[in-house]
Amino acid sequence: MVLKYFRLRFRQGGIACAAVASVLLCFALAHPAGEPRSPGGDPARKPTRPPRNTEFTFVRSVYNGLGPWGYYKAWYTDWPKADRQFILGVKRLTNIEVSEREKTVPLTDPDLFLYPFLYAVEVGHFNLTDAEATSLGEYLKRGGFLFCDDFWGSAEWENFARNMQQVLPGSQIVEIPLDHPLFHCYYDIPAVVQVPNVGNAVSQDVTFEQDGVVPHCRGIFDSDDRLMVVINWNTDLGDAWEWADLPGYPTKYSTYAYQLGINAIVYAMSH
Repeated sequence: MVLKYFRLRFRQGGIACAAVASVLLCFALAHPAGEPRSPGGDPARKPTRPPRNTEFTFVRSVYNGLGPWGYYKAWYTDWPKADRQFILGVKRLTNIEVSEREKTVPLTDPDLFLYPFLYAVEVGHFNLTDAEATSLGEYLKRGGFLFCDDFWGSAEWENFARNMQQVLPGSQIVEIPLDHPLFHCYYDIPAVVQVPNVGNAVSQDVTFEQDGVVPHCRGIFDSDDRLMVVINWNTDLGDAWEWADLPGYPTKYSTYAYQLGINAIVYAMSH
């Protein structure tokens, strides 16, 4: 398969834990994170172009949530370590020319439209304003791709689904079939895996939270059958990115999380 936007180095088999960990263990969070801009960016400001010679920038969405600053279920969960270690994995496992630094972008910021891939965490705590919902909906209709992660149980699902109806009125959320290109465009992923939070992954047999016993990878498609939104429900890929360098962290979780994240980037940039 030839991808229009990337020079990809294809690999056989899964991610070797030692290969990922060797990179991640060398990574120090010495770079200042910088203060993220608050939601509600100035729509009159001209967008800031991505760095030259960069094919991909990992962008995390800044959104209005149900909890105040300091509440653990919000857009900044696992930030910035999860983002930076995922970037290292992308650099190690592909030939994608990825930006060295992650970026945080409010949903109403014009910069949003410069990036084809958008990560959103704890989306079960969305409390989107009308402006945020309108901007995100326009982003998706123009070809943007939203990758949702780390929310659990029926209550958080209902809140997420309600907010997505603001974003894409009338849209249908469906299970993504395992023969879809999302699961095969770079790595072959045979099954959806439930990735627990780091505490459960390392020290407990329980992998779920609340009533989120069964993991799902759901999606929203546009009228041309393009996958616009990937919804990882009852699973926590961000923790697997963040803690892949932790001694004793199970390889099966970090392997799945990196594989699915990389596949999502490839799909987003080639469709």
